[in-house]
Amino acid sequence: LEIYACRKTGSCAIKDDFQYLSATLLAADATMLASPIFFYTVSAHTKIMMDRCQSLWVKKYWLDKQPLGRSENLKSGLFLAAGASCGTQLFAGAKMSVKYFFDTFATSLWRSLTYRGLDGADEILEHPEYLEEARQAGVELVEQIQC
Repeated sequence: LEIYACRKTGSCAIKDDFQYLSATLLAADATMLASPIFFYTVSAHTKIMMDRCQSLWVKKYWLDKQPLGRSENLKSGLFLAAGASCGTQLFAGAKMSVKYFFDTFATSLWRSLTYRGLDGADEILEHPEYLEEARQAGVELVEQIQC
C-alpha cells in the first residue's frame, strides 16, 4: 500500500534507483514508453514504474498545489503498445494510465501507436509497416525537441 511518506517533501521515502529515474523523467525533453499489454493494461514492470511516480504526483498537485489538468509547457510523450487480443477496448485502460502517468512530469500523450493480434516475441517482424510507423514516430518526437 502507498505509505504517503512523500506528503512532506514530495520525494519517495524508498531510496533506490527511483531517485535517478524520477530525475531523468523530470529533465527529459520528451518521453517514449513501450509496453506489452496484459489483461488490457501495461505490463507489471511498467505499472510498478508508473506507481513509483506517485511521489511526483503528490509534489505537483498536493504540495505545489498546481490545478489539476492545467499543466503548461507540456513535453511530448509517445506510447507504443502491442497485445494479443483483438478486443476493441484492448488499449483504452493502458492509454488512460499512460496519459496520467505522463502528466506527473509535465508530458502530454502526444501519440499512441497500438498493435493488436501480436503475441509471440518475433511476430512484429511480420509487420514491417508497424516497425516503420514506430520508427517514424520516434523521428517526429526527436524533431519536436530539436526545434
